[in-house]
Amino acid sequence: MKATELETKRFDKALDEILDLFNNLEEDKPVIQFDADVLENIERAKIKYGSDMVDEKINTVVHEMLSWLDLEDVKIDEEEDGKVEEDDGEE
Repeated sequence: MKATELETKRFDKALDEILDLFNNLEEDKPVIQFDADVLENIERAKIKYGSDMVDEKINTVVHEMLSWLDLEDVKIDEEEDGKVEEDDGEE
């Protein structure tokens, strides 16, 4: 079955609506709340040095900083609704 131009446009519009609804189902929450000036500098660095290099450098710094913390006894369990539950170690 061959679709007419009108049917193709209607299908494209409907598909765009479905994708828009899907993309807005769940709010994206960043793991780290960077200040506006930090985000601006990250964007500048990505333009100058490339996203891959900046991502790698930030990951290296954060990994090193987190290695200073005693986190062995903390467990993270994902619940069905996607929220993260952390064990604060208190009993």
